[in-house]
Amino acid sequence: MTQARPVYLKLRDQIAAGIIEGDYPEGAMLPSVRTLAAKEGANPLTVAKAYQQFQNDGLVEVRRGVGMYVVKGAAKALRQREREHFLAQEWPEIRKRMARLGIKLEELVERS
Repeated sequence: MTQARPVYLKLRDQIAAGIIEGDYPEGAMLPSVRTLAAKEGANPLTVAKAYQQFQNDGLVEVRRGVGMYVVKGAAKALRQREREHFLAQEWPEIRKRMARLGIKLEELVERS
């Protein structure tokens, strides 16, 4: 059973995916707080909180009066963090569930 995640973390994951997948490449400007809030139906303060995490992590830079830009190496850094999180946190749970259901890794490979 999954727990409800705060909206700012969901937005953070969505933006991170956009950076990793190239929707927001290095040097690209992220949508403004107000634009993203309106698009996602979120409170601007919630969007600002998600953006603040990227800034704190050094993945975006703020250009005063202009906007937030994705820094060089952000996609690589995010991909590595997401990979480590998946292997340490998510994969063990998936393996346990697979074992409970009697699913073998070979079955997954055959279906992909």
